[in-house]
Amino acid sequence: MTTDLPVTATTTAAALFSTTVPGFGTVRIRALDPAGDAELLHGWVNEQRACFWGMIGHTREQIADVYAFVDSLTTHHAYLMLRDGRPAALFQTYQPEHDPLGEHYPVREGDLGIHLLIGPAGGAPRAGHTEVLVGAFLGFLLADPAVRRIVAEPDIRNERSIARLLRTGFELGPEIELPEKRARLVFLARETAERAHRAIGAC
Repeated sequence: MTTDLPVTATTTAAALFSTTVPGFGTVRIRALDPAGDAELLHGWVNEQRACFWGMIGHTREQIADVYAFVDSLTTHHAYLMLRDGRPAALFQTYQPEHDPLGEHYPVREGDLGIHLLIGPAGGAPRAGHTEVLVGAFLGFLLADPAVRRIVAEPDIRNERSIARLLRTGFELGPEIELPEKRARLVFLARETAERAHRAIGAC
């Protein structure tokens, strides 16, 4: 796909996943560039709507350092999602057995933990923006047959995020006490994720 966006790290990095959704556009997913994307993320995570991401007040340098550390791990990964070449969402994946979360529930083989931050839509709001991005995200995760269940742990105060996860098909688990928050565990079985992915239409 061609784009008349300026040539930047955000637009030129190799895509790990790409899907075109009729009426929506092309969604690409690529690995996050800790240094090259720090300016973009600094703007996103310092917005009040991103307060549950836990980075309000972080400098660009601190954000770059956080994601450089994530990038150094083999069990945790960060990605940028783009819609028609424009940054649209940040998400992270991790293996719960190699994360503090794994101490708070019985991890199953094939579990994959996630964090998802939808970026500003830009311009006039377009119906289905978040839903299609989530659908593309699921498509990317399901491309790995080893993923049997998707796990998330939103802050219990983040009612909007929890509601969105439930609409996608996640099932509620217990509340847990993490060092930085009280969280609600939610789980999405692979079969349910596949149905949600097909229903959203990002295929």
